[in-house]
Amino acid sequence: MDEGLRSELSKQGIFTTTLEELYNWGRKNSVWPLNFGLACCAIEMIATAMARYDLARFGAEVFRASPRQADLMIVAGTVTKKMAPQVVRLYNQMAEPKYVIAMGACAISGGPFKQGYNVLKGIDRYIPVDVHIPGCPPRPEALIHAFMTLQRKIDEQKLAGTSRPRHLVPDAPSEFPVPEFGEHDLVPPSNPNVWQPPKSPGIE
Repeated sequence: MDEGLRSELSKQGIFTTTLEELYNWGRKNSVWPLNFGLACCAIEMIATAMARYDLARFGAEVFRASPRQADLMIVAGTVTKKMAPQVVRLYNQMAEPKYVIAMGACAISGGPFKQGYNVLKGIDRYIPVDVHIPGCPPRPEALIHAFMTLQRKIDEQKLAGTSRPRHLVPDAPSEFPVPEFGEHDLVPPSNPNVWQPPKSPGIE
């Protein structure tokens, strides 16, 4: 519909929309985060849900204790290799469509513990991450900004066509392999369907 006609109709109290816009509007304003934290970033996540910052304004006040009732995983803090299988297992149990926010330097890259033998160098090695929040730890405003970024991403998703989201593609995986403890490291060390190691310039 022509935007001029839509604007004129709205002045008369007639609002027009599409099924896609209505569907995305409902989803972006009713995101239910999973209620778990891994390290100090979880304190900032808790503060975001409290009265001063009030994440409930964005429709995310319902932090669910069960992954089967949640559709947003906020990976808040350091992911150790001992905890990584549990994080992937919780992600697999979440309802589709589901999203992931990696909160803080530790969840993104290992942070100050990057060289430690026991810390995962980014949760995006095993599950797809939609929004990354840098910082150590990021403030509640940063999490709210990431949440708004995720809402914009949801609002732009198409219901059909090649650009439709993963959960609308029949052959796309909804669950990812849970890593197991090997002799020296997690097996596999990463999920090749989600993460590929960067190639150095000039090396094929």
